[in-house]
Amino acid sequence: KKEMQRWILQNKNKITIISGVFIALGLIARFALQNFRLYEITFLIASIVGVIPIAIQAYQSLRVKVIGIDVLVTIAAVGAIFIRNFEESAIVTFLFLFGDYLEKLTLNRTRSAIKELTELAPESALVLNDEGEFEEMDIDFVDEGDILLVRTGAKVGVDGTVISGEGSINEASITGESMPVSKEVGSEVFAGTILENGTIQIRADKVGEDTSFGKIIELVEEAQDSKSVAERFIDRFSQWYTPAVLVLGLVVGLITRNVELAITILVLGCPGALVIGVPVSNVAGIGNGAKNGVLIKGSEVTQSFAKIKTIVFDKTGTLTEGKPEINEQYYYEGRQALTEAESLEILASVEYESDHPLAKAVVDSIGLDEYKEVTNMDVVKGGGLKAQVDGRNVVVGNVALMDKENISLSSQQQADVADLEKTGHSIVMQAVNGEINVLLGIKDRIRPGIKQTLGSLKKQGVDNLIVLSGDNQGTVDLVAAELGLTEAHGHMLPDEKAAFIRDLQASGEQVAFVGDGVNDSPSLALAEVGIAMGGGTDVAIETSDIVLMNSDFNKLPHAYGLAKTTASNMRQNIIIAVGVVLVLLTSVFLSDWMNMAIGMLVHEGSILVVIFNAMRLMGYKVSRRHRVGAETLPEAKRLNV
Repeated sequence: KKEMQRWILQNKNKITIISGVFIALGLIARFALQNFRLYEITFLIASIVGVIPIAIQAYQSLRVKVIGIDVLVTIAAVGAIFIRNFEESAIVTFLFLFGDYLEKLTLNRTRSAIKELTELAPESALVLNDEGEFEEMDIDFVDEGDILLVRTGAKVGVDGTVISGEGSINEASITGESMPVSKEVGSEVFAGTILENGTIQIRADKVGEDTSFGKIIELVEEAQDSKSVAERFIDRFSQWYTPAVLVLGLVVGLITRNVELAITILVLGCPGALVIGVPVSNVAGIGNGAKNGVLIKGSEVTQSFAKIKTIVFDKTGTLTEGKPEINEQYYYEGRQALTEAESLEILASVEYESDHPLAKAVVDSIGLDEYKEVTNMDVVKGGGLKAQVDGRNVVVGNVALMDKENISLSSQQQADVADLEKTGHSIVMQAVNGEINVLLGIKDRIRPGIKQTLGSLKKQGVDNLIVLSGDNQGTVDLVAAELGLTEAHGHMLPDEKAAFIRDLQASGEQVAFVGDGVNDSPSLALAEVGIAMGGGTDVAIETSDIVLMNSDFNKLPHAYGLAKTTASNMRQNIIIAVGVVLVLLTSVFLSDWMNMAIGMLVHEGSILVVIFNAMRLMGYKVSRRHRVGAETLPEAKRLNV
């Protein structure tokens, strides 16, 4: 029995064709052959053939205590057969099955972006073996640290670093940009991208599901399975609405003694477009985002982001490139009898233990071949580092950390710090045994094109653009002034950033937070919408709701505009679906031309309308009136800030 049901449902498309053939034969019998008996027989067969798969679906729904659209159509079709209205029962069941086929067909098209992504996944790679030769290996067996050879036209199998060779790679599967990107020794490459020319060898840094490409597919699939508030409401609405239509049909039938009218009400009350309208918008919107380098983790995120009027940004690695450089360097002689070279050696050794961008800048600038042994390392969030080197107590960090450790600054050092802060430098100080001997002024660069991006967000409806940073206030103010931000707050620890967001939320603001580091994770999780830069830490990416792949900040207006357009598209589909049902039910009582077949035809038409309306999202781009181009706003200068 179950196998028979499964076979029927699996062959629903063939059954639809058979039903359509018998309807066509019936029409020929009536109008060409004038054979009314053959006409009735063929339409009866079409009715029975068509109602069987619908009745099976209705039965399966009722078994799990769900009264769905299938139940309404089954009752209506069986009732029409019972009153010998074979024409309407045949046409109603055929249109329902055909509409189901078209619905699946168009839904599959909206998922095409995800299918294209999965098809880009490489199946094998050339891996260096123990004999020093490259052999083809299944991608599932590649490990971190393996050396891979990628030739022209081949797909990159892992996230890794180029160790020899050079070439141009198409990174459209990761960033959404079709222009090839030049790669050389030291460049990062991503799984799923294609080497258009050249030959490179890469070291595998991330493999399998841990690659950027693997996470894209995983996150998008999760997002497509999620349901928004609107979808959950419609699910609940349908559970109550369908029984209500059944009761309405029964009451009308009892009062009017008109079985055909009651059956017609059941058909016209089917909320098909309402059930499909919101999910298809969700799938199409998420598909567009994935195709354009924006990961949106679910329909709930889309609707939340569409309401956002305040966006808060981290500075380093978000508004700036996150590649700071030492611009100013001060050395102070003291009681420790350390030369400048010895002081810098200690500083580089301590910073070598940290993965903070400022620490990396210090290490790269000093450029030691060997580092001293560092013990008792302690990381102070938002402050710096404490450790021991050669038996000396070393503190490396900002002014706030020095104050916390009761390390006093001389008047000269205070003046030097003030001068550096005025010119927008980040401060790194080193104290050995309680005495400051090194002061560094470090600067980062504003991301190119970011001013246009922020201008575009304002045009799209974002009222407040706020920057929060652990950097000094002078540096943060310079960034805010250059980019035209609403507010700028410096000297902020991670918990203070989170508290600032709570205060905004307490005042009624819905907040989006954009960041890239581990210290941004609390704020990313707390905000209504957390947005992570794809090149940031794994923790930030996992905590966030939206990921801008390849750290492409310029994708933010696309993400925001897409969210607003998708939310609007969902509302349009709900209005279309509800409007059609109301018009049809009203027409039953106020006109004499409405019948089951016409009603079902209009129903299936409305389903296609909401699907095609949603599919418009697949081609969404930021409109010209929301773009801020070179003609209206000059390119953000590559200033050191």
